[in-house]
Amino acid sequence: MRHGKKFNHLGRTSAHRKAMLANMACSLIEHKRINTTVAKAKALKQFVEPLITKSKIENNKTSEKGTHNRRVVFSNLRSKYAVAELFGNVAEKIGERPGGYTRIIKLGNRLGDNADMAMIELVDFNETYNAGKPAKKSTRRSRRGGGKKAEAAPVAETATADDSEE
Repeated sequence: MRHGKKFNHLGRTSAHRKAMLANMACSLIEHKRINTTVAKAKALKQFVEPLITKSKIENNKTSEKGTHNRRVVFSNLRSKYAVAELFGNVAEKIGERPGGYTRIIKLGNRLGDNADMAMIELVDFNETYNAGKPAKKSTRRSRRGGGKKAEAAPVAETATADDSEE
């Protein structure tokens, strides 16, 4: 029976599991993607996404819970560098995203023991998938402003060309 089993215990004691997830979360925040088994990736996703949400809330300056959120995240991660990276670079990039900060991509089976492997990554830090998104915003902005500047530029060129002929 699985009464009350809300998360995967991963065949470890609670202290070992918490330490492993904290280390994996620190590695994910530092390197932006890691390779692991599918089960560990799913457990890590449940562990790290609430922490990322706490960092986002602190960065929006809408809440007075900034110091408290940092302390809660530090108690889970246990790494000053990972907390600083999370509340700095990561929180800036994911500020507009309402959730779903990580992506799990299955990679196949490991050679040694045939375990299902996966890559878990932070969504906004993948340049391959996000290549088109910033370009759309910049082209939309440049089209509005570029039309007025483009009209003004030929007028200035013709005026200087007329002045040089006279």
